[in-house]
Amino acid sequence: MKVVGFAGYSGSGKTTLVEQLIAALRLRGLRVSVVKHAHHGFDIDHPGKDTWRHREAGAYEVVAASSQRMAIIRTFEQPQRLSAHELIRALHPGVDWVLVEGFKESNLLKIEVWRPEVGKPVRYPDDPFVVAIATDAPQQLPEPTSRPVLDLNDPDAVAAWLTDNEQRFEYDPQAYL
Repeated sequence: MKVVGFAGYSGSGKTTLVEQLIAALRLRGLRVSVVKHAHHGFDIDHPGKDTWRHREAGAYEVVAASSQRMAIIRTFEQPQRLSAHELIRALHPGVDWVLVEGFKESNLLKIEVWRPEVGKPVRYPDDPFVVAIATDAPQQLPEPTSRPVLDLNDPDAVAAWLTDNEQRFEYDPQAYL
């Protein structure tokens, strides 16, 4: 499995790029999973539904499954800070690519997503794990870089760059135990 992260500040276009890359990689016949960093209060369950009622009754885990999907809802008794690596290990092993959105402090190889209008600084000068920058304004990058600069508005080109460099993103889960 190959793993690549996408780091950038809110509003930079990470989710849109990841969404478009899923489609571009799927068109190449590849199976894709996503690991997404969420804010602490997120919920995928709905009040009144069976799974919500089981969780509210105190279940540590609730697994809901059908012929088309499966979801595991786990409620931690104490707040947990799971690493990207712990979440990757929880995925089905038969995927070709894992796109990790968020986890900007992780030691995963990542593409920085940067838009000048967001008004936030770039990360690539200080983050050795940033291997490329995806932007819609390459001429406005505040610091020169020898890293590839990818067109944020051309997900097919970003997907091509990833697949052309796929050996670089081969993931060894044993390296992060």
